[in-house]
Amino acid sequence: MDLSVNQSNPPTPSKEYPVEIVENISLTSSEIANLWASWMESSIKERMVQYFLKTVVDPEIKKVLEYTLSIARKHLQRITEIYIREKHPIPRGFTAEDVNLEAPRLFSDSFIISFLADMARSRLDGYSTALQMSVRSDVRQYFTECVADPAEIYNRSVSVMLSKGIFTRWPQIRVPEKLNFAAKQNFLSSRISKQKPLNSIHVTHIFFNLQRNHLRKALFTGFGQVAKEEQVRQYMQKGKEIAGKHIEIFSTLLLNNNLPVSMAWESGVTDSKIAPFSDLLMLQEVRSMNVILAANYAKAISISGDKQDLAGDFARLMAEILKHTGEGLNLLVNNGWYEEPPQAEEPGAPVNTVH
Repeated sequence: MDLSVNQSNPPTPSKEYPVEIVENISLTSSEIANLWASWMESSIKERMVQYFLKTVVDPEIKKVLEYTLSIARKHLQRITEIYIREKHPIPRGFTAEDVNLEAPRLFSDSFIISFLADMARSRLDGYSTALQMSVRSDVRQYFTECVADPAEIYNRSVSVMLSKGIFTRWPQIRVPEKLNFAAKQNFLSSRISKQKPLNSIHVTHIFFNLQRNHLRKALFTGFGQVAKEEQVRQYMQKGKEIAGKHIEIFSTLLLNNNLPVSMAWESGVTDSKIAPFSDLLMLQEVRSMNVILAANYAKAISISGDKQDLAGDFARLMAEILKHTGEGLNLLVNNGWYEEPPQAEEPGAPVNTVH
């Protein structure tokens, strides 16, 4: 696989999205990092959506895919403009070599639109964080637009899913009739009790992560069928098993509290064995999903202080995800596929002036 980068003909800056020219203000480490991460995410989504557009049947879902592709390309263009001004090397990201547009259908239309909704949720989190870490006006402007873009993709995706009856809503619980305040002794003793019922915040995080693991399991199934390298196939199989285990744990927690569980997506994978994506792209997509899931589990731990057994469950499951993430990184590095993010200066190098 050729991982070289062709920077001889960089894109011409667009007139549609003008940005302020900022002189004598260097990009900070957070701005460099978040621009790079945005490039990589937009690059991989551009290639995946290109393939989905070749296999999608439903016209409404196709419209959402077309809009998503236009957003990915807009983001790449905007970052390129900043990179050109800063004389920053253009990342390789993912190229036409990483997608086979002639590959047969691997995922159903229903899975694709669910994947888009989940992707949009993730990017909403990522871009809002990036905006909070940005100071320079052109970078803030870019990430401000980026926050709005996945929100629109999410809204369009959910509207289509609702119209087709394939969106699974969060469980409903009874609206409280009065305010409740915890009694100190009962509250402290119940924190370590597995019999303490789930509250609405617990249910929210459990169900959200249950949904995400159902999607992950289906994605692992499809990727495992088509991966070329045996080690990559084994890695996808392990990811599928981990997702299945987490689905079982979250489903049990909900069922034990007389709450419904989320629908599975295995039926959204065909039996195709022809790879639409390179092993590199699939490994990187799984790596990104793992990082996002670990962050979601960490958030769930932080709100589970009133139910320590639940916090312990999320901590244990997060450790499994992090271990799997590390194994995937080793595969990328060992195959010479891992494109590193911009690095800090070596110890002893001259320190850049901070503006």
